[in-house]
Amino acid sequence: MSFYPRFISIEGIDGAGKSTHIAALTERLAAGGAKVLNTREPGGTELAERLRELVLHSGMDGLTEALLVFAGRRDHLQRVIEPALAAGQTVLCDRFTDATFAYQGAGRGMDLQVLATLEQWVQQGPRGLLRQPDLTIWFDLPPATAAQRRAAAREADRFEQQDLDFFERVRAGYAARAAAAPARFARIDASGTVDEVAAQLRAVMEARGC
Repeated sequence: MSFYPRFISIEGIDGAGKSTHIAALTERLAAGGAKVLNTREPGGTELAERLRELVLHSGMDGLTEALLVFAGRRDHLQRVIEPALAAGQTVLCDRFTDATFAYQGAGRGMDLQVLATLEQWVQQGPRGLLRQPDLTIWFDLPPATAAQRRAAAREADRFEQQDLDFFERVRAGYAARAAAAPARFARIDASGTVDEVAAQLRAVMEARGC
């Protein structure tokens, strides 16, 4: 029997096409009767959105970056995610903690044990359990392809300006997180057309009873 996921995170390097498919996923969940809350990280609350601007556009080292991201995540969990889940809503979040391990951990070279400690402190959910998504959909894409897509779509922020080696490390960071939590992760090959990627996404959701 499939477990219906109520907290879903969407992950992938910049340019992987997450935004395109989040809208379709929202429609699918709503059509199935779910009350869907769309949110994002960094962000999701007034405080976290202000921290997002600092993280994306101000120079800082990896530890400062991680501390700001986790501070925003704590506020996001307390003010938005936990209340929504308690009210029976389905939360669809554009990035969550896996992004921190991929970007600040693998990408910036932050000590993963430090990130794991912050994760434990910040994400204590009801009954002391670590709050993680029920399902994480990882849009996996070669960094060179993602760079081409980004260049055609928008002006780059300070993360998107990083070189291909940085994004190769980030991709490897996502792969490591997926390998450590295979029941939670669903990898999607994001290198295909929009329709091909959408078909993979439908298959993932059908397998989860959605």
